[in-house]
Amino acid sequence: MGGADSFTFARMGASDRDAAYGLFLAFLQSDLHYLDSSAAYGDGGPEALRRAMDLFIERPDLGFVWMARRGGEVVGCCVACFAISTSRGTLVAKLDDVNVRPGLEGQGIGSAMMDSLKEELRHSGVTRIDTATHFDNPGARRFYERHGFEQLREERLSCLL
Repeated sequence: MGGADSFTFARMGASDRDAAYGLFLAFLQSDLHYLDSSAAYGDGGPEALRRAMDLFIERPDLGFVWMARRGGEVVGCCVACFAISTSRGTLVAKLDDVNVRPGLEGQGIGSAMMDSLKEELRHSGVTRIDTATHFDNPGARRFYERHGFEQLREERLSCLL
C-alpha cells in the first residue's frame, strides 16, 4: 500500500488527454451505478467523452480533470467543474466521475486524490464541493462522508436540452 507521498497530482494537460479518456471510458462503461442513470444523463458514449476531454483542454475556466499518478502511470482521475453559489457568494465546484484504475482500489489512491483536489480547489478560491452518489452505492457514500461531505436531504435531478 503506497502512502500519499508516492502519488503526484495535477490538472490534465493536452498530453494527458488519452490517459484520462481511457480511464473515464472504462469507468463509464462498467460502473453499474452510473449505467443505471446514464439514459437520464443523456450519455453520448465514447464520442461525447472525447468532446468533453477536448472541452476541458479548451475551457479550463469551466473546470478540469484532476489526475493521480504513481510512478508516471495514471491511477485515478475525477472531474471538477466550477459554478457560482448564491448561498456562498463564491465559486463552488461540482465533483463527478471519481475513479481509480480497476484493480488498484483500496490502496489509498482515491483518498489521496480527494485530499489533493481539496487543496487545489481552495487555492482556486473554491469554498464548497458538491457531488452526488447513486442511492444504491453505500461504498461511495461512505467514501465521501469520510472526506467531510454531508447528506443534503435533497435529490439531484436532470433535464436534457
